Amino acid sequence: MKKRKLGKTDIMVSELAFGAWAIGGWMWGGTDSKEAVRAMETAIDNGMTTIDTASVYGFGLSEELTGKAIRGKRDKVQVLTKFGMEWKQKNGEFFFESQDNSGNSLSIYKFSSKEKVINDCDESLRRLRTDYIDLFQIHWPDSTTPVSETMEALEILVTKGKIRAGGVCNFSAELMLEANGTFSIASNQLPYSMVKRDIEEDVVPAAVEKEISILAYSPLQRGLLTGKIKPGHHFEEGDTRPSSLYYKEPNLSNILTFLERLKPLAEEHNASLAQLVLNWTSRQRGITCVLAGARNPVQVIDNLSAAKFVLSDDEIQKINNYISELSIDTKI
Repeated sequence: MKKRKLGKTDIMVSELAFGAWAIGGWMWGGTDSKEAVRAMETAIDNGMTTIDTASVYGFGLSEELTGKAIRGKRDKVQVLTKFGMEWKQKNGEFFFESQDNSGNSLSIYKFSSKEKVINDCDESLRRLRTDYIDLFQIHWPDSTTPVSETMEALEILVTKGKIRAGGVCNFSAELMLEANGTFSIASNQLPYSMVKRDIEEDVVPAAVEKEISILAYSPLQRGLLTGKIKPGHHFEEGDTRPSSLYYKEPNLSNILTFLERLKPLAEEHNASLAQLVLNWTSRQRGITCVLAGARNPVQVIDNLSAAKFVLSDDEIQKINNYISELSIDTKI
C-alpha cells in the first residue's frame, strides 16, 4: 500500500489506516477482542501499517487491544491516538451522557489542560505498551482550556520523545490555524464522506496552504455507504447509529438509491461499494489518509482491496455529479 507524508513531518502513513473506534465496542454494540487483535495484525501484515485509536474508545480497551496487536511489530507501525476526553471526573467542558461497555452511566467531558494532556500521554503509552506515539491528537476542542496551553503540552511531549508529532481532531479552520500558530500541527482529523463534505469549503483550503494533513474518518458513514444497511436493519443494543440523521428517512432511502447508481462503476473495477467509496475518498483534495474501521480480518481484507485500483478523472467527476444530485435532510 502506498505511503503518504504526514504534514511537514518525516512520518509516512499508509493511505488507508485501520480505524480502531469500533473495536473498543463503545457505541458500536460491543466487540470481540480476539477478532479485533487478529484484524489489526492482518492489516499490518498486508501494508495497512497505520492504526488510529483513542483513549476513550472502549475507555481504554481499544488502546489495549492495539498494544497487543503491535507487539513485536512496533517498528513497522504508525500508532495514532487521541487525548482530552474525561469520564472519571467532572473536569472541563461537558460533552454528553453515555454508557460504558457494561451499561454503566457515564458523563463525558472534553478537557485538555497541560497537566491532563501529559497525563493522558503516559496512560496511553501504558495501554499501548510502547515508549512513543507517532501522532498524538486532541480529540475534540475544549472551550475551557486555551488552545495555546494544549499545544504547549504537545511541544513538551515532543521534546521528551514521548510523541513524534501532534495533531488536532474536529477543529474548524479558524481553530486549526490558531493551534498551528503555537505548535506546528501535523494534521486535523475530521469526518468526511460522500454524504458529508462540508470541510471542503474552508478547512481543506486552509490545511493545504499550511501543509497540514487531513485524516478522514467515517468515510463509509459508519457502515451506511457499504450498501449493506437496509431499512429495518437490526442493530445491537448500545449501537448509536440508528439515531444518526443519515440512518433516518428519507435520508436512508435517498442514500441507498444513490448507492445503486454507483454499483456499475464498482463492478467495472471488480470492486465492492465500500472499496469504491474508500478509493474515491483517498483521491480527494487535501486528504492524506482515510480511516477504515474493521472488526475482523475479513473486513480488513475487503478494505485493503480499495487501494488496488485507480479511478479515472472522468469516473471521479461522474461520482461527484451523482453526489451533487443527492438530497440529504439535515434538519431531521
